[in-house]
Amino acid sequence: MDEGPTHLLLDLSNVTFLDSSGLGALVQVAKKAQTAGGTFQIVTNPRVTQTVKLVRLEKFLSLRESVDVAIGHIPKPDGG
Repeated sequence: MDEGPTHLLLDLSNVTFLDSSGLGALVQVAKKAQTAGGTFQIVTNPRVTQTVKLVRLEKFLSLRESVDVAIGHIPKPDGG
């Protein structure tokens, strides 16, 4: 994110297990995106969503049900 895009999308829809290390990494990327003025959208599935809700991070992490929905939440550039 330091030299690349500020809007990221991570597709976890096929992930079957997410542990505390994975959650920590997601939080770090989300914070970095926020600091850079960007967004971090996470495409999820019921299992991943349940894990995120278990640790009460669903309001901090931008969970989306599909790639199309996530793309729709990425801000459009000015003037276009």
